[in-house]
Amino acid sequence: MTRFRTAFALLGSAAALTAGAVVPVQVAGAPPAAAADHQWVALGDSYSAGAIPAAGDVFEVPRDGCNRTDRSYPRLIDRDLGPLFDLTDVTCDAATIDHVTDEAQEPIGRHLPPPFPEDPDYPFPAVPPQSAAVGPGTDVITVGIGGNTLGFGAILKKCPALGQGTGGVGTPCKDALAASVPAKLSEVARDYDRMLDVLHERAPHAKILAVGYPTVIPADTSKCRYDDPAQFASITAGDLDWLRKDVLEPLNEAIEKSTGTQDSADFIDLYDSSKDHSVCDADKWVEGFLTAPDQPSFVHPNALGHRNAADHVEEALLDTLG
Repeated sequence: MTRFRTAFALLGSAAALTAGAVVPVQVAGAPPAAAADHQWVALGDSYSAGAIPAAGDVFEVPRDGCNRTDRSYPRLIDRDLGPLFDLTDVTCDAATIDHVTDEAQEPIGRHLPPPFPEDPDYPFPAVPPQSAAVGPGTDVITVGIGGNTLGFGAILKKCPALGQGTGGVGTPCKDALAASVPAKLSEVARDYDRMLDVLHERAPHAKILAVGYPTVIPADTSKCRYDDPAQFASITAGDLDWLRKDVLEPLNEAIEKSTGTQDSADFIDLYDSSKDHSVCDADKWVEGFLTAPDQPSFVHPNALGHRNAADHVEEALLDTLG
């Protein structure tokens, strides 16, 4: 446990570490696959890109630092429905809504402090706004975004430090940060509305599938072990309740509400289907702060969580074929 705590303490503000790149294999002499009829563009942050080793290996060569993994839900769906949809995946770890809409992003790769291995490819060149991959020929867009605009990662960074030494009692993180959350939720709503408008302008005939966030924190926070980096480290039970009810659930509500203003957009709910698979459940679909002492996961879905997302997004994609 001491090594676990030491590794957690050194995470700093970094996002999740990814596995080493794997070169895709091509069969020599194999005929090229027939082009799919429907053009699909996947947009989003680390919850869509995969980002952590528990969601597979980084597969791109050369790497661009966005940490897309081969067991993320866009990749799972691509293997399942590849003959039907031609995927362009520009999801990127740490992306905000603005990075989808109109801002270039400087990907972080696995830029973490010691004792974790240094990323030999860091720093990475900026990548274009994700919406640049969308055009008049795009038939369907999936987008999972909003958590970084809300600042959920920054809150997660601060809460364990505020909860240290409390024995798991009280709500020190809520007391320090709650006042700032409503304004950030309003920012999410404004930015999401603008993003949907931009996507519709770029792809007037495309169906937009807005992917919500899964259950991360259980309704029964007594399942969560205080001071366990494999879960939420030293975040108190009271603060976990606050994060669930006043931060994460309103985030999904804001995304769903924005989506409901567009006839061309549908919301995909991952929250209900994952409610018994939180960080603190035995059969978890989301990892805690650390998967292992040398493997940070910083509260991201694992391969099981991406499989659940893939099942729901696949169904919605097939529905677009009408």
